[in-house]
Amino acid sequence: MEVGKKLKKLREDKKMSMYRLTQITGVSGHHIKGIENGTRQPTIETLNRLVLALGSSLAEIFNDDTQCTYLNEKERRLVENFRTLSEEKANALLSLSDVLKE
Repeated sequence: MEVGKKLKKLREDKKMSMYRLTQITGVSGHHIKGIENGTRQPTIETLNRLVLALGSSLAEIFNDDTQCTYLNEKERRLVENFRTLSEEKANALLSLSDVLKE
């Protein structure tokens, strides 16, 4: 699936209007429409702003699978919090999550 089509699918799955995505990211609606239609090629920076606003990642956009998945709000918060932890605290959190999973 093309990047623009995946972006559009993510936006529609999130029930987000193009206008709202424009407000969140600062990327013009005309530019977003061009990306979704395949007539414009975004920079990596622009694409990253768009996919992050949609709760996804560049890795998912470039994944060849036809199924798009993205993090929900709780999952995104966990990832964001994890990334701020020291190595010691990150390891402790991973150990705790392993225990909770059982």
